[in-house]
Amino acid sequence: MTNTPIQRDSFIERDARRRALALLDPGTFRELLDPFQRLSSPWLPRQGIVAQADDGVVVARGTLDSQPAVVLAIEGAFQGGSMGEVSGAKIAGALELAVEDNRRGIPTRAVIVFETGGVRLQEANLGLAAIAEIHAAIHELRTFGPVIGISAGVVGCFGGMSIAAGMCSYLLVTREARLGLNGPSVIEQEAGVDEYDSRDRPFIWGLTGGEQRQATGLVDACLDDDTAAIRAQVLAWLRADAPKPQRSEQIEYYLERLMHVDVTNQPSPEDVRALYAAARAGDPS
Repeated sequence: MTNTPIQRDSFIERDARRRALALLDPGTFRELLDPFQRLSSPWLPRQGIVAQADDGVVVARGTLDSQPAVVLAIEGAFQGGSMGEVSGAKIAGALELAVEDNRRGIPTRAVIVFETGGVRLQEANLGLAAIAEIHAAIHELRTFGPVIGISAGVVGCFGGMSIAAGMCSYLLVTREARLGLNGPSVIEQEAGVDEYDSRDRPFIWGLTGGEQRQATGLVDACLDDDTAAIRAQVLAWLRADAPKPQRSEQIEYYLERLMHVDVTNQPSPEDVRALYAAARAGDPS
C-alpha cells in the first residue's frame, strides 16, 4: 500500500482572474471592464512604465451560494498590486454599485482578494483618493451584510489597502500571507535596519504573517493554501451574517492594547501574542 500525497488546489498560485473564478459559483463568472475594454492607467506610460489593460484589478459578477455577489481580485504580479486611479476606481465603483443593489432590495455581497502593497507611488494622490472611496464604500456596504476580505500571498496586504482589509466584516489569510500598515522595506528605510530588517523573513512573518495575525485576533481565520477550503469558509461567513460589533468598531479595545506596548524595546512575536491574550483574559496589563 502506497501513501498518496494529498493534492491541494493552490489559491496562492492562481492569478487574480482565476481566484475570482474559483470563488464564484460555477458557471456564473462574468467580468466587468475586462481587458478588452482597454481601461488602463493613463499615467504609467508617461513615466516609461507599460500599462496593463485591466490596471491590475479584476471585477467579477456572479453568485455565491446562489446569491448575487461581486468579487474584486487584485493582481499582485502587476506593479505589486498597487492602487492607482483606474484600479482603485474599479473597486470603489463596484462596491458602490453593490450598495445600490442592496438599497433596491437585491442582497449583493462582496469579496475582496487583497494582494497589494497599497497606493501606487506613480499615482500617489489619485491612488490615495481612490483608496479613501474604497474605505467609504466598504463601511456602507457592510451595513447590509458581511464584506469578506482574503489575503493569501505572496505580496501580502499593506498600506491604505490594509486599512480596507481591516474594515472587512471577516478577514481570511493563509500562513504565507502578511498584513501590516507599512511594508518591511518602508519601515527599514524610515527607522533603520536595527529596528526592522526587511531581509529577516522569519522575523517578518513572525510579526505580520497569517498565523500571528490570527493569534492576535486581527484576522478571523488562517487556512492552508487550499482553494476549496477558502471558498467554503467564505460561504460559511456569508451564511452567518456580519459580526457585531465589527473589528474596526472596537476602537477602545485596540487603543487600550496600544497603551500597553513597550516602545523602548523591539517586541517579539510572543510579546505581541501575550499582549492580546492578556486582554482576552481580562487582564489589562
